[in-house]
Amino acid sequence: MGMRTMTWAQASARRLERSGLAAGEGAAGAAGKGVGEGFAGSGPAGSASAGDVPAGTPAAVLRALCGAQAQVLSAAELSVGMRLADATRADVRRALWEDRTVVKTFGPRGTIHLLPAADLPLWTGALGALPAGSGNGGGTLGLLTPGQADAVVAAAADALADAELTVDELTDALAERAGSWAADPVMDAFQTKWPRWRAATALAAHRGALCFGPNRGRKVTYTSPQRWLPGFAPAPPEEALSALLRRYLHAYGPATPQDFARWLAAPAGWARDLFAARAKAAEIEPVELAGVPSWVVAGDAAAPAEEPRGVRLLPYFDAYAIACRPRELLFPGRAYERALAGGQAGNFPVLLIDGQAAGVWHQRRSGRRITVTVEPLDRLPARRSRALEGEVERLGRIMEGRAELTVGRVDVGPHA
Repeated sequence: MGMRTMTWAQASARRLERSGLAAGEGAAGAAGKGVGEGFAGSGPAGSASAGDVPAGTPAAVLRALCGAQAQVLSAAELSVGMRLADATRADVRRALWEDRTVVKTFGPRGTIHLLPAADLPLWTGALGALPAGSGNGGGTLGLLTPGQADAVVAAAADALADAELTVDELTDALAERAGSWAADPVMDAFQTKWPRWRAATALAAHRGALCFGPNRGRKVTYTSPQRWLPGFAPAPPEEALSALLRRYLHAYGPATPQDFARWLAAPAGWARDLFAARAKAAEIEPVELAGVPSWVVAGDAAAPAEEPRGVRLLPYFDAYAIACRPRELLFPGRAYERALAGGQAGNFPVLLIDGQAAGVWHQRRSGRRITVTVEPLDRLPARRSRALEGEVERLGRIMEGRAELTVGRVDVGPHA
């Protein structure tokens, strides 16, 4: 019997459904419903998760998406809100800063993410086990020796155990605990120099020593995950990596080891070895996607019968745009040049039609008024225009404003 096959359209429909972006989806869709029911314990997430997550919540969406990139926090709020019925950005903020069912920390690629707090043991167990030099999180940019990096992580865990500290306060605390070298201003950053310890910020988060606390005015604070999850500890690395791989393949498969490596900013050879080990353990199985040998979770090769459909506005760094590959099929034709930045996804908000990039957009806010400019790459038929108007109206509700649509050229460049 030959390898199962899946077309690009089938993969797109499956990913849209599981990302809560399929036509008619929302809180009742895969991102709000199926995750809370199917991922905890015995589902694709395995046993590395710290607990179940109620369906139809920001945490359930984040579990389905494998996190939401959040260096632009408002974009992450929109990513989550658009996948929940009648949600606003206030619901995401409440989950993050009041209910603490969501945590802001450093996730895949060493970038700032929103993650379900209940899944932090899984994420830290997996990310903390990445090979040295993986993305921003697995290395320290050559500014710290391994011993110094370990000292920063240990000192941060101690300093933040019962505190929320600004960067300056944490710098003083680390210099006191680890040595004055930790505060040396040697790290290039925005026409200034940051203290040496900051080269290990993502590494400390990946090892479970810190996460973000609430802002103090305009100042960022860090705190300990122990204050969010009493008894928190990273899950065993092998268990956590297996669970994370299954979760990723459930959301974005079929995928190759190279796809997974790019998503994590990890070495391709390491990813191939991980896939081989999980295939040997019968946790994953091969599927051919658009002629390319790829992988899905074992027993999870089904795809929706219907074609992918729907109009969606994906904000900066939306998980669907970043994680779905092959990128040349997700961003076909002119979209590859217009909606990507040197082949990199996430730097432009994307107009998504039937699971594929079909333009870019930008929003500008003044008080409650939100001007949304959408640049389609092709002329929109009437039904698509009506769907786009509905999507813009929905964006306004999520962002607690009044959104107005303009169809025209987007002059704003890519986000760094």
